[in-house]
Amino acid sequence: MIGQDYVEAIIQAAEHDASIARVLREICALDGAVRADALELVGAHLRTQAAAGDVLECVRALRDDAVARRIAERLGPPG
Repeated sequence: MIGQDYVEAIIQAAEHDASIARVLREICALDGAVRADALELVGAHLRTQAAAGDVLECVRALRDDAVARRIAERLGPPG
């Protein structure tokens, strides 16, 4: 389970950067299965680029339906 503090940090980053918020809105609006598959591809690509562990952890967190729902509730719908 992803901690509330971790989700809050993701939301705060999005609230301070419109480009992050825009991407998170789009990701969190996806159907859970579609979101999980898309983020699996993103994660695989990031691992080939030696992305930082916290970036990979964020991608893993976004696969969780409860996390996506909390983020979507705070940031609103895409668009």
